[in-house]
Amino acid sequence: MTTTEVPGRLVWLGDTYRTVADPEADVRGRTAIDSNGAELGTVDDLLVDEEEDRVRFLRIGSGGILGLGRHRFLVPVDAVTVVGRELVLVSRDRSRLHDAPGYDPELTGDRQYFDRLYAWWGYPPYWAPGYAYPPYPYGL
Repeated sequence: MTTTEVPGRLVWLGDTYRTVADPEADVRGRTAIDSNGAELGTVDDLLVDEEEDRVRFLRIGSGGILGLGRHRFLVPVDAVTVVGRELVLVSRDRSRLHDAPGYDPELTGDRQYFDRLYAWWGYPPYWAPGYAYPPYPYGL
């Protein structure tokens, strides 16, 4: 692995035949809200590490019509503070998301992109020494 590669093999769960081990723990389709209760969008997919069977990021989408013009951004699982039956609470205020690193599907294999993303959210990357996986969302 070079310093430009993302450790593990990251894939979109929706692009595989895999499922979340506990269907109650599958957060796809749930509404994501910020720390003040404002709606951010809907969790539309999970970026998972196939080598470790761990969810690494939630992809949240908002706006658009039939998928066109939809704004998407990635949230590290570390930033998820509460998972409810219909909601996912994210530890960042909606007003600050305008300066978050933009989501680009072409960059999901680029370590520098994820370095910037983790730095913006204020969490260590999952490949950092001593990293501890958060309790939500659950593994696969």
